[in-house]
Amino acid sequence: MARYTGPVCRMCRADGKKLMLKGTRCMSDKCPMNKKRGAPGKDPKVRAGKRSEYGLQLIEKQKIRRMYGMLEKQFRLTFDRALRMPGVTGENFIQLLERRLDNVVYRMHYAVSRNQARQLVLHGHVLVNGKSVNIPSYEVKVGDVIEIKEKSKKLPVVQDALGEVSKSGTMPWVAVDVDAVKGTFAALPRREEVTDLLDVKEQLVVEFYSK
Repeated sequence: MARYTGPVCRMCRADGKKLMLKGTRCMSDKCPMNKKRGAPGKDPKVRAGKRSEYGLQLIEKQKIRRMYGMLEKQFRLTFDRALRMPGVTGENFIQLLERRLDNVVYRMHYAVSRNQARQLVLHGHVLVNGKSVNIPSYEVKVGDVIEIKEKSKKLPVVQDALGEVSKSGTMPWVAVDVDAVKGTFAALPRREEVTDLLDVKEQLVVEFYSK
């Protein structure tokens, strides 16, 4: 399957926002965003002028797609599903993205980044309702129990990531038992609860794809 293999910090610099693509490194002094490095390219100031409406929509779409680590085709298919659902399309879209298994593993702090969570899923370390699931895009339902396999619970990457639960807690729609490395997807997330996306304007993505 095609995937991006280039430098991910470049994405954050291009979008002017921490996308949390490298987990704990993003919070350290090594993060280029903490060093206030500018956008990538030979002369980024040339591109810093007023952007068109289309340009703003494109930037917002790319930002969200990169945050969730998705390729364009899968991202667009997810949007098309949101469009067919009753309710507000933008909120439906964020909700569908949050229900991806790799994202839920990240939200439960079994991994420090969505990319690391995707690797855990692909390598068969994750159980959903007691059954192994190795599809990162698997759609989690309310009440589903997500846990790490017994033989994988002591993995250093998992244990290190779980330390974040005591520091910052978890999102309101997931409940995690740190000792058992088991959690429940307790409810569908409301838009205002997704606090790390409060500065994201998903309506621009709706406008982008509606052209």
